[in-house]
Amino acid sequence: MKAWTVGVRALCEFTARSGDLDLRFTPAATAQEGILGHQQLRLRRPEHYEAEVPLSYEMEGLVVRGRADGFDPVSNCLEELKTYRGAFDAIPEHHRRLHQAQAKVYAAMLCQARDLPGMTVSVVYYHVDKHKETSVSEYLEHADLWAFFEQQCRLYLEWGRQEQKHRLARDQACTALQFPFDQFRAGQRQLAVAAFRAQRDAQCLLAQAPTGIGKTLAVVFPGLKAMPEAGLDKLFYLTAKNSGRQMALDALQRLNPEGEGAWRVLEMVARDKQCPNPDKACHGQSCPLAEGFYDRLPAARQQALEQPMLTSQRLQEVASEHQVCPYYLSQEMLRWADAIVGDYNYFFDTHAVLYSQTLVQQWRSAVLVDEAHNLVERARSMYSASFSQVQLRMARKAAPSALKRHFTPLTRLMEDLIPEEGGDQWGLEKIPEDLLEQCDYLAARLGAYVAENPMPQDSPLLQFYFELLYFVDLAGQFGSHSLFDILAQRDGVLLNLRNIVPAPFLAERYGDAHGVVLFSGTMNPSQFYRNVLGLPPSTAELNVASPYRAEQLRVRQYAGLSTRYADRAQSLSGVCDIVGQAYQEQPGNYLLFLSSFDYLEQVSQALQERWPDMPLWHQQPGMSDLQRTQFLDRFTLDGKGVGLAVLGGAFSEGVDLPGKRLIGAFIATLGLPQFNPANESVRHVMARLFGERRAYDYTYLYPGLRKITQAAGRVIRDEQDQGFVYLLDERYGQRRVQQLLPDWWQIEQVRTDARSAQ
Repeated sequence: MKAWTVGVRALCEFTARSGDLDLRFTPAATAQEGILGHQQLRLRRPEHYEAEVPLSYEMEGLVVRGRADGFDPVSNCLEELKTYRGAFDAIPEHHRRLHQAQAKVYAAMLCQARDLPGMTVSVVYYHVDKHKETSVSEYLEHADLWAFFEQQCRLYLEWGRQEQKHRLARDQACTALQFPFDQFRAGQRQLAVAAFRAQRDAQCLLAQAPTGIGKTLAVVFPGLKAMPEAGLDKLFYLTAKNSGRQMALDALQRLNPEGEGAWRVLEMVARDKQCPNPDKACHGQSCPLAEGFYDRLPAARQQALEQPMLTSQRLQEVASEHQVCPYYLSQEMLRWADAIVGDYNYFFDTHAVLYSQTLVQQWRSAVLVDEAHNLVERARSMYSASFSQVQLRMARKAAPSALKRHFTPLTRLMEDLIPEEGGDQWGLEKIPEDLLEQCDYLAARLGAYVAENPMPQDSPLLQFYFELLYFVDLAGQFGSHSLFDILAQRDGVLLNLRNIVPAPFLAERYGDAHGVVLFSGTMNPSQFYRNVLGLPPSTAELNVASPYRAEQLRVRQYAGLSTRYADRAQSLSGVCDIVGQAYQEQPGNYLLFLSSFDYLEQVSQALQERWPDMPLWHQQPGMSDLQRTQFLDRFTLDGKGVGLAVLGGAFSEGVDLPGKRLIGAFIATLGLPQFNPANESVRHVMARLFGERRAYDYTYLYPGLRKITQAAGRVIRDEQDQGFVYLLDERYGQRRVQQLLPDWWQIEQVRTDARSAQ
């Protein structure tokens, strides 16, 4: 077996953790505070004290390597230094056991290297605020230390041999992998080749490919093929919506139909969707699945690895059998999976677990970003933060008496931020210095309190502390890419740090990945996405020509019909006539996309009155996954009726209704964002960063037309499909608008006397 190296911490994290899972909030020292704490402790040690002692030992091909924090040769004491804040007793027991194991491994290697009969092994905890140290020490004989060291190594060796065998089999399977169909669809091979090169050569690729050519399979297949050639450890498939996640899982299943487990697939879902005990806290005294979690983890982990497709459901079953938390079992399994399917936030968010593990474990990871046009809005939300006076009041109410006075300066300052004449202040380019000072002050006071007083995760005080910390953190990174809003609400002021251009935050993530493929049916114009998403200059571009023929899709644009907001009331009769007449001429399943739920209700009522025999079903605000499924289930092969939905919502992209399940779409809006102070402030940022000429298009036109193309793409899903798209607005006749629509469309203009509204 090939030799490989493991760090002491990684070794002990795998072999020595035991006891309960305990996620009660315990404030940790920052990395910088940890460095300073170590320096302070070393200044207290005698001159002969040895710091950062390099140690390594090879056992049967496993090289264990690390640096012991300190050793005093006179007192014969090895020290493992740990920094913390808060109460010493609040340090979770499984953390302490891990610390002790690390110290014992270092001590064993030091005894072996220097032929010592034994030594005192001490874990020194240093409180970064109080500058106080607490030691947990014991004297251990060389033989006992070595027995412990050998035990850890043998546990890891057994696992490591299994993992090396799996990696070899995985790479062989990826090399031999064949495309699961006799031939590629038109354009599919072109995308697959470009995706393979990007992942093999550690490049970025921005790819636009039409809906229905099999984009998911076209990027997953080369992703697996590239793993042995590029030495990839992981393949991350990131999605914005659940539907995209399922398509990725289906593609990975299709590529491994025998279920032999040549590569391990893990589906990651949010904690609130995976937790079986949402009424309990995440620690052993509250939740039985947290009690003894680390004791039962090895058996659960081994069984989980035997599942080639570790979907959320299968993971729940394994966790239930071993009585462990399914969410934290999935967090453990991501270290051992080959392909991981999950939401964007697992890699791009500020505290993204896949990104942080990529850095810590030094993984070579390729990243596939599905429906990448969605990353603009999602990344903006990831790098935005806010808090309100209402939250401030609730936190103050929950605070003990001694802490309440610390809220007063920020409370008064927030009241003074509202101008006497009232109204909102959108798009400020600077955060007031006194506001930052008071936020810092209150965050420090709250941090000191919660460090000494553990509390439930749902405590209003703790929740506000988290919100405030995030606000302060992003305020420290505030720049030309973001804006600051002061919004007057009925119950007080809302402070909002609003990211507009996430490029500076995302660029670092691309750099730490080994190849990134961003793909979508709508990445036009590419320069917009390159600029806003911060893609490197070397990013390759691919625009796959549509395999569809103009005669497959009849596109009608209605001149004389306005769906602007001001024309909404007058639009109803025109929209209803067009929808009803089209349905009468060609009965079947249609989608009708509208600009808002309010307009949807108005059109629905008008349709019911005008065409009472035409079946209608509606999208509702805040639909559950089950309700969304029920909405889509109405689109049967022999069905007839019209489903009403909001443009840009759950049903305008990532929905596959082939053949007669959907024969047409009506789009009664241009999809432009509202003209309001918030969006106008976005336009000002775009003008400042990219020029006045691009500002309107970046803010209004491109986001709107992207939603139109996505919605229309629901109709034609393959080269046999036929259907209709009705563009219900006179503005679709404008040349600048038509240039952003698919170039294979042949738009037929129809005159109508109706006037209408967005």
